[in-house]
Amino acid sequence: MKKRNAQRPRSPRNNRSPQPSKRSNAYKQFLQKTSINPYERLRLERPGGPMSMRILDLISPIGKGQRALIVAPPKTGKTTLLQEICKAVSENNPEVKTYCLLVEERPEEVTDFTRSVPGEVVASSSDHDTDHHIQTANDLLDRAIDEANSGKDVLILCDSLTRLARVHNRNARGGKTLSGGLDSNAMEMPRRFFGTARKLEEGGSLTIVATALVDTGSLMDEHIFQEFKGTGNMELCLSRKLSEIRLFPAIDISASGTRKEENLLSDHECKVIGKMRGYFSGLKPEEAITKLSETLSKYETNEEFLKLFSGWN
Repeated sequence: MKKRNAQRPRSPRNNRSPQPSKRSNAYKQFLQKTSINPYERLRLERPGGPMSMRILDLISPIGKGQRALIVAPPKTGKTTLLQEICKAVSENNPEVKTYCLLVEERPEEVTDFTRSVPGEVVASSSDHDTDHHIQTANDLLDRAIDEANSGKDVLILCDSLTRLARVHNRNARGGKTLSGGLDSNAMEMPRRFFGTARKLEEGGSLTIVATALVDTGSLMDEHIFQEFKGTGNMELCLSRKLSEIRLFPAIDISASGTRKEENLLSDHECKVIGKMRGYFSGLKPEEAITKLSETLSKYETNEEFLKLFSGWN
């Protein structure tokens, strides 16, 4: 594969105080356009790629304009998944402008991410202050909206919505304090950020694939997750139990899926995947992911699997 030079993380354009994107004319223009269900698929399977991307294509397909949430307990492989999604989209859909947003991440993790993916990494690492974190995310969203308004397809991979909400909570004022220390006003901008993802009927799209941290032992993190739960139209659930027994990808198949996936799949794909889900519903998560991984490994591609697979005994 041709090696691509990783780009340096971007910083905010200046030191102005954070301003929400909702005040920009471009954002108003974006909201006035018609939002429709995603129907153009972003295929993640690629020659020589990992099994995880083949499984995502079947279990939780992603389309242009998807609002996708990766629900991730600690040490379940979320960072690796984001990196592989970035590589797959960059290779299979080079027309899509891809950004990776890292918020309050360790500096060495930013370096590793930047060197690992072909997309543009936009980062505000943990050594920056709260205003820098917020402005970095707002600036990127403004850029993505401008590009989507002009008819381009844009993808933002965000790690993580939880940390983005935490930094907004540190700046929040005047709201009701919920249990866990979360200010009721803190979620406005993180929800708006994630909710901006959409497919535009007039042309262009903004896809956001973002992680939400769970099972961290923090009551605030749990409240943040509950605020985002159900707001996406694709959800991929990672399992701590699977990762603890070293089963990767640690995907809980029965808990994962894409709304209106029939818009992204052919009739035959829908039929086979529907039967597959019915079979997995009777299995434990570790049995399901093992069975699917072992079965897919017998076929060179998902297309071959869907064409030739006749069922499990």
